[in-house]
Amino acid sequence: MSMDSYEKLLEPGRIGSVATRNRIVKPGAGMLMWHEDDTHMREEVKAFYERFAKGGVGLLIVEAVTVDYPWGARYRNRYRIDDDKFLPGLCELAEVIHRHGCPTFLSTNHDGPWQTRWGSEQSPLYGGPPVAASNVWLKNPYDHHNEEPRPLTVGEIAGIVEKFANAAERAQKAGFDGIDVNAASSHLFQSFLSPYWNKREDDYGGGVENRARFLAEVVRAMKDRTGGDFPVSVILNGVEIGLDVGADGERCLTPEDSRRAAQIAAEAGADMVQVRSHWIGRHVAGFLPDLLFFPEPPLPVAQFPKEYDASRKGAGANVLLAEGMKQAVAIPVAVVGRMSPDLGEEMLQKGAADFIAMNRRLHADPDLPKKLAAGHPEDVAPCTACDFCLGGAGRCRINGVSGTTHTALPRAGKSKNVVVIGGGPAGMEAARVSAQRGHRVTLLEKSAKLGGMLPLAAMVKGSHPEDVMEIVAWFERQLRKLGVEVALGMEVKPDLDAVKALKPDAVFLATGGKAAVPDIPGVNRSNVVSGAELHRRLKFFSRFFSPETLRSLSRFYMPVGKRVVIVGGSLQGCELAEFLLKRGREVTIVEKADHLGEGLTLAMHEQIFRWFEKKKVPLLPGVLDYAEVNAQGLVVITGKAGAEGGDEGVKRTLAADTVIPALPLEPDTSLLEGLRAFVPEVHALGDCLKPGLIVDAVGSATLAALEV
Repeated sequence: MSMDSYEKLLEPGRIGSVATRNRIVKPGAGMLMWHEDDTHMREEVKAFYERFAKGGVGLLIVEAVTVDYPWGARYRNRYRIDDDKFLPGLCELAEVIHRHGCPTFLSTNHDGPWQTRWGSEQSPLYGGPPVAASNVWLKNPYDHHNEEPRPLTVGEIAGIVEKFANAAERAQKAGFDGIDVNAASSHLFQSFLSPYWNKREDDYGGGVENRARFLAEVVRAMKDRTGGDFPVSVILNGVEIGLDVGADGERCLTPEDSRRAAQIAAEAGADMVQVRSHWIGRHVAGFLPDLLFFPEPPLPVAQFPKEYDASRKGAGANVLLAEGMKQAVAIPVAVVGRMSPDLGEEMLQKGAADFIAMNRRLHADPDLPKKLAAGHPEDVAPCTACDFCLGGAGRCRINGVSGTTHTALPRAGKSKNVVVIGGGPAGMEAARVSAQRGHRVTLLEKSAKLGGMLPLAAMVKGSHPEDVMEIVAWFERQLRKLGVEVALGMEVKPDLDAVKALKPDAVFLATGGKAAVPDIPGVNRSNVVSGAELHRRLKFFSRFFSPETLRSLSRFYMPVGKRVVIVGGSLQGCELAEFLLKRGREVTIVEKADHLGEGLTLAMHEQIFRWFEKKKVPLLPGVLDYAEVNAQGLVVITGKAGAEGGDEGVKRTLAADTVIPALPLEPDTSLLEGLRAFVPEVHALGDCLKPGLIVDAVGSATLAALEV
């Protein structure tokens, strides 16, 4: 794809008085890398945002800060702007961003009606109750409205308007180029805008003009306080969907109401509107629309509102809403929601939007704009929608420096001869970073293909929402471009002769972990399919078929019976359960730990366990022991009395035709000491040292390669 393909995306733009380098916006997603007591900017936060500025993004919107403390916040790991003492840190951040010629807005919001108690995550910021337009709440574990709010008085509304004006003034003093107001999701402003939540009978309730009054007053106050030339952007839900909780469209915020609210905000002085959407009762789907379709859509797609674009399984879900908004307002319109450069260019070419907002794709590769401008879209690191970045201290499974204090991969002081053993994600990343830093790199992989365990993961996961084979394809391209010598089918044996022949200055050992075999009597029976055996079979067939083809063929045949008990309830067991359920198996998950889903991101965890509940999957966490595997299935000793397993300490047989251990890998450092005997620098990486996830493997490899 040539640079001409992104002519509109790379075209300069304007938002009020601010000129942008292109039409790509990095919106203000909450990374939660701060603490409420911070008054200076943490080095990792400065590095995180500097990467986007260096990478060429058109406009960088910094995540929302707390305007009204404590009533407007629910997390302690957010920065504050309710006092001048927080200005120094904001000045530091704005200066870092401006250093690279990038304009930046500061996002603001008010969590308002969100529940004040989040379980074991943290102590509440205040005793509650939350505040909202009305005392409407929703008892739903997958929503944030599980606590009855207190309606705001008119005087309190005026006080909050003043606090937002103060925030705009402080943002301007700190050096930001504009202010962003998040009136979307299910925060305070949305509780006023939506007739589902707003039951007021005063000037702030009733018709859309009244429901939008609060937002208009905030925008007007911000403009008045900052002199008028300081841009104010607003985020709105283009539609609010209540079908999952039995609310039809007319009871919620409609596209027509949203467009009118945008017009009212523009009349008050707003300079841009960013369009997203929200599902009542499904908080995650509002900001991660691709997860609405994982593991399955909550209702038949044919029942979705016609304005919600479900044709790409969440990618571009809000494009029709943005197109409608564009026809209703004269100010610029931005669209967000799993947007890609290709889809963004298409939207811009037909005049359906003015700016394209991308979060996770820029987290994966902050240099995306520069690479597109250089005519090298193939070099853009793929975002596979793992969602570790959001709320995960900025970590990314393909961008190993994300969340650290590093902003670049500097050239090494001396070029060395580097050998990497193992072609999984850790090995490929170590080879890539080492070569980019100027080392001579040879990668030895015993299989016929690169990827390690990723092809197996791809067969289980499928291509939506996580297409992990994109990771392999990208690494293969980068290693070729960087001149890494890749030797496939080269197994490094215990004598290490293959390594000795290369005379390395440094070796990265990334051979992966070994399958964990649970100590259960009968584990070697024919009705047990071990992880090692499953991997061996799939490795054989992967020589001839792609993971997606193998996944399709598995619908017709698998060496697995109708009733399956999975031993292990971490990420591996949960993903295997999803895979088997979709192939008609009856699945039970059993785990010794008290909680299931270890390793899943919070967003993925919510989606898959909600689906398990819908499918009535038996889940048995907290068992005391696995007694044996016999011809009838798996015998367990149940855990705490009253749990699904029954009385404490009682044996129970879980009927199964097949038992599958799906446990995390175990370390395998068998080659480590031998290498240290003759190699000056040896670094063990990834699963061979400490089994974990892709994000752990890549992150450890990046940091280790920066030391060589």
